[in-house]
Amino acid sequence: MIYVIKPGIISSQLEAMVEAAIGKSEYFLIENKHQLCNLKNKKILFAIEVNSIGISIPLLEILSYLSVKNHMPLQGSSAVMLVHSNNQLYTKSMAAHIAFIVNQMGCSFIGQPLVEATGDLSNFTTWQKVMDLSLVDISLELSSQLGERLRNEVVRKTQTPKILALHSSFRATSNTLSLWGMIKEHIHDCSIDELHIENGSVYDCYGCSYKTCLSFGEQNSCYYGGVMTKSVLPAIEESDAIVWICPNYNDSISSNLMAVINRLTTLYRRISFNNKMVFSVIVSGNSGSDSIAKQLIDALNFNKGFYLPPNFSIMEIANDLGAIWRVENIEEKAKAFAEHMLTQIK
Repeated sequence: MIYVIKPGIISSQLEAMVEAAIGKSEYFLIENKHQLCNLKNKKILFAIEVNSIGISIPLLEILSYLSVKNHMPLQGSSAVMLVHSNNQLYTKSMAAHIAFIVNQMGCSFIGQPLVEATGDLSNFTTWQKVMDLSLVDISLELSSQLGERLRNEVVRKTQTPKILALHSSFRATSNTLSLWGMIKEHIHDCSIDELHIENGSVYDCYGCSYKTCLSFGEQNSCYYGGVMTKSVLPAIEESDAIVWICPNYNDSISSNLMAVINRLTTLYRRISFNNKMVFSVIVSGNSGSDSIAKQLIDALNFNKGFYLPPNFSIMEIANDLGAIWRVENIEEKAKAFAEHMLTQIK
């Protein structure tokens, strides 16, 4: 059964997408907080109508109610999202915001869990290169495929997982790397590889055409080559989980790690990331860790299709050198996150 959370008044376009996603499946409809039931260990479809300022007040009211009603109210559940806006803005930003909130409540997201529809459906134009359908029909077909993937989701786990940690920091000065070190101490019976993405070692994406990128990908290569094709892409391909170690730089992922994300396309053309989990270690000097987490969700889960496990990120505040060691109960938190990672991977 699919639990459809569809609050407020929605457009005919979003209604049609919901119907396509549900198909002939049995479903339980939730339109307001009074219809909420036990949502642990469920398959959930969020239908989100974004208003003119980019939010959905009815949905936020439901999530706010859930957050105070129970601890981890969505634990063990898996979700996808359909989002519609009456203009060309807000679909992605609202989706990332909702995904972050419900992930903190214990909900996972399958790879590429979002079908978004802008007001004029122009975001589906590129799909017409591979689908001989109208924009409306493309939106419905993608929604139908999304519902099918949710129903058939199987999380792949392994007894001897391979974990890859990516960072661009220096151990002597990085609070974020220090936190990862605490976590790593409690990860057992796994193969752990770490790659330091040094300044200038990975060029940002050149923006090759689809055919050019596909051609390079089929040769396990890329336009720029270098450390990305020799070390980073092979390590990502072999891994079961990737840990993104992200200090907060001006409320953004570091340029080195963002270049890695942008260059993933050549591997993405060749293999699926759906069975690869993504975790993150985020440390901010003051605030804004959620901004980094949402960028990772958008880039890696929405776009590249990595599986987003529940509570995928540990987030802390530590400004001065070594301040992470003075965070209250930090070693207990690190151990708990390591144990959480293992329960998701193994």
